[in-house]
Amino acid sequence: MIKNEQKIEEVLTRGVEQVLPNKENLKKLLKKRKTRLYLGVDPTATKLHLGHTVVLRKLQEFAELGQEAILVIGTGTVLAGDPSLRLKARLLISEKEVEKNIKTWKRQAGKVLDLTKIKIKYNGDWLLKLKMAGIIKIASQISAVKLFQREMFQRRIKMGQTVLTHEILYPLLQGYDSVFLNVDLEIGGTDQTFNMLVGRELMKKMKHKEKFILTCPMILGIDGKPMSKTSGNCIWLEDPPNQMFGKIMSIPDNLIFDYFELLTRVSLDEIKRIKKLNLREAKIRLAKEVVGIYYGNKEAQISEKEFERVFKEKKLPSKVPEIKIQEKNLNILELLVKTKLASSKSEAKRLVLQRGIKINNQVQKNWKDIITINKGTVLQAGKKRFIRLIPAGN
Repeated sequence: MIKNEQKIEEVLTRGVEQVLPNKENLKKLLKKRKTRLYLGVDPTATKLHLGHTVVLRKLQEFAELGQEAILVIGTGTVLAGDPSLRLKARLLISEKEVEKNIKTWKRQAGKVLDLTKIKIKYNGDWLLKLKMAGIIKIASQISAVKLFQREMFQRRIKMGQTVLTHEILYPLLQGYDSVFLNVDLEIGGTDQTFNMLVGRELMKKMKHKEKFILTCPMILGIDGKPMSKTSGNCIWLEDPPNQMFGKIMSIPDNLIFDYFELLTRVSLDEIKRIKKLNLREAKIRLAKEVVGIYYGNKEAQISEKEFERVFKEKKLPSKVPEIKIQEKNLNILELLVKTKLASSKSEAKRLVLQRGIKINNQVQKNWKDIITINKGTVLQAGKKRFIRLIPAGN
């Protein structure tokens, strides 16, 4: 019993920002009976990043406590688009795009979740079946004033931006998930607090039942800003091990121990010991831990050696992708776009001006230069991306 209490305490404390209305009552409920809880994730892209794993890991921890844990994939809510933390409305997504996005989600989530212990549900199964009377009934439970007073909406209005009606409906749709599933607890990132509180109010009014809320911190990306696909600062769950290792080594030093607590299972006592190491040693340990979780310890060790080879010994990676080039000579901007080291000529120009492009280890300074395509020429963008050029006919 004592051991179980310790587990409950750790689940409600480690990597937890807040428990509403209070942690003690949730702890009592968990000791008293099996609870039903869920985490909702909208499929806005085809890939999951390490930021998603914070809440996925928390869901798994509750499953390991013997609770009924549900992962809800938002095939219904995603059509409205979550406005949380957004200064502009999301572009509307089609059902066809949603189908494309969720094709690999089960495989990716399975890297964190034991899917024999977790139920997966799709909220489009009930939200898309709601008729007008049902939507009106849900909307009648929540004050429109409360929805419009949302801080981020007010910020938009002050900036002269608009708030679209479907964005106001989003928290009602997410909140109805709680009602339909009749849950005791909802897990989410801190950006979801408002939406989850709307769900809590709907539960009280429509089910006459208390719903607890547990929020987890959001991790920052490799540039120190919130991790998101639009900013390009993500560490993806399916990044190759060398790339994942390198990205973790590039995070700001002040994020190292947040990453340890939120992304690994290294004990808190061990993390205290790691804090006594110098920052580079601590970051290497972190990178090995994270890569080890998704690819195993052997791959983590290989990734460490590869990192040392490229960044410490200044050697080429052991494996460099090769691309055939038909032209004998190309402007450097065209070459960067053709090799997909830049998405556009404007981005390529920026990379050259920022001294971020090397050819055969020589920094390129002139974006007007014409490059002769020789066999074995190595093109490098930033610290991590390398391409070996192969002239046509070779």
